[in-house]
Amino acid sequence: MKNISEQKAGRTNAVSAWASRITGLTSALAGILFCALLYNPAPSFGATLPAPYSLTLAWNPNPAPDVAGYRVYYGTASGDYTNSVAAGNVTTLTVPGLLSGVIYYFAITAVGTNGLASDFSNEISYPQALSGAFMQITAVAGGQFMLTVTGLAGHTNNIEATQDLKTWTVIGTVTIGAGGSVNFTDTNAANFQNRFYRTRDTQP
Repeated sequence: MKNISEQKAGRTNAVSAWASRITGLTSALAGILFCALLYNPAPSFGATLPAPYSLTLAWNPNPAPDVAGYRVYYGTASGDYTNSVAAGNVTTLTVPGLLSGVIYYFAITAVGTNGLASDFSNEISYPQALSGAFMQITAVAGGQFMLTVTGLAGHTNNIEATQDLKTWTVIGTVTIGAGGSVNFTDTNAANFQNRFYRTRDTQP
């Protein structure tokens, strides 16, 4: 009859063997990822804020015979996955409710029939880069304008205004929050017959 230490060693060896098989989970996740934007924002000056969109991810199957499924992890900081979704034993998953202007980081694990998970795959991010921040202008009480800037979370943007489209003046500075947007109110707008705006990302 095996003693307890032998039983533990046997289980440890079994776990290690399974882990070594399942770590075959694709290390080229970024290379085989495909994305299907169900909503593809087309940002433009004065346009409404982009709605949340969905992103479809795909990966190669793990060759281990005892893989029961996969779990997709994602978040807004590299290596810090605040959300996860069980994908089942499939190789695609659509993640809904993503915010435009926010970079998301994704990784997946394979889950075995014994409930153990592999290490994380290589991390991929989407979008890889954005071309800059965009602005929506809304008239509010007192002749003022509220400017909603959407772009990369954490980036600082200068709000600039002009009357002649030649000389631009910085009238404020905002930092885009985790939600991908921030509001700025031009309290002096009523003092000008003509007033044009633009936003400039100071961290391109």
